[in-house]
Amino acid sequence: MSNIETPVVEDTATSAAAPTGERLQKALARQGLGSRRQIEAWIAEGRIHVNGEKATLGIRIQSGDQVALDGRTVHLKEQGNRRVIAYNKPEGEVCTRTDPEGRPTVFDRLPKIAGERWIAIGRLDINTSGLLLFTTDGELANRLMHPSHQIEREYAVRVFGEVTQQKVKNLFDGVELEDGPARFTDIVDSANEGINRWFHVCILEGRNREVRRLWESQDLSVSRLKRVRYGSTIIPDHLRQGRWVELEQADVDALADLVELPRVAAGPKTREDRQRTERQQRKRQNVKTGGRRGVRPVGARRAR
Repeated sequence: MSNIETPVVEDTATSAAAPTGERLQKALARQGLGSRRQIEAWIAEGRIHVNGEKATLGIRIQSGDQVALDGRTVHLKEQGNRRVIAYNKPEGEVCTRTDPEGRPTVFDRLPKIAGERWIAIGRLDINTSGLLLFTTDGELANRLMHPSHQIEREYAVRVFGEVTQQKVKNLFDGVELEDGPARFTDIVDSANEGINRWFHVCILEGRNREVRRLWESQDLSVSRLKRVRYGSTIIPDHLRQGRWVELEQADVDALADLVELPRVAAGPKTREDRQRTERQQRKRQNVKTGGRRGVRPVGARRAR
């Protein structure tokens, strides 16, 4: 028998250290700076630096790394509570943080949060009221807005003109708009009569003025438009225009489940935090005036 030992060949596939840290595009998307695809484009364009060096696709970052976008430092926060609030937007407010024309914005009445910022999940035009969701989790916001996840939006809409069965069929089958084909996935007639009729409609995208443009493609006009549902979240009946409410854990988890994100704790977690945000809301409501109560058409049925 030979006494020569057979050399042991190391399996490099199993011995190689597992990658550590978080991919740069995922970390920045979580901050609400943009989608992962947008951030990957910024990396390719050389706009992002990590620890003073130009970032490359696939790079991972860890705690303590310094990240800069267009020369400005990005303060990265660890994944903490996932907060989501529902806001009942009145007509006349714009969905921007600041407006050069001085118009009120949807951010004016939101609660202040230390070290974080509210990220809007989608938009509503200035003449549309209803449900707007805001979150502190940029990845949740990006996924809920991305067309690939097919998140349903439901609207109550008052239509002016003669709505025929053929026009309804056209809107179901799909019509060609200037930015591509579009259609309603559900149309529910509120069983009213006259030249102004209420409907509940659903779409799977959030293109600019899409609901209005769909009706206009059939020579009809929209005289009132209110979003009543986004994904699994329905606007609370008690939520007055210009007011917000923080979603409970089960409601936040339901949104995360829709876009296949892991569940994390919702906030605020303490009684003091909740009381502080409620005081902020009451103070803002006393300063801001002109908000009207939300209107639900009598006899309207909600599409499912």
